[in-house]
Amino acid sequence: VQLQASGGGVVRAGDSLRLSCAASGRGFSNYGVGWFRQAPGKEREFVASTNLIGTTANYADSVKGRFTISKDNTKNTAFPQMNSLKPEDTALYYCASRPLGRTNQANSYIYWGQGTLVTVSS
Repeated sequence: VQLQASGGGVVRAGDSLRLSCAASGRGFSNYGVGWFRQAPGKEREFVASTNLIGTTANYADSVKGRFTISKDNTKNTAFPQMNSLKPEDTALYYCASRPLGRTNQANSYIYWGQGTLVTVSS
């Protein structure tokens, strides 16, 4: 499975942005998807994850109530909808996938996209 993340950009605090993670190859419907981010000078951190069919999700406390992750297996794509963005959300966002469902542990994911940059100005 190859992943391609897109949708990043420069927005203002309070704005919304929807990222996309497009998967190529077989088996995406059997994979959980996670989103991680890395801000300049900081370690990579977990953002959100969803299960094989996008019916359950887990969120980092920092984004809970603002971000919603979904997965569309008919289009081999996963989306985090990011609302009420804050300057501290500025980071390079990565999508990742793994068989057998979701987890917030980055080292459990097998496939990674290249990242898409989100910049939130105050």
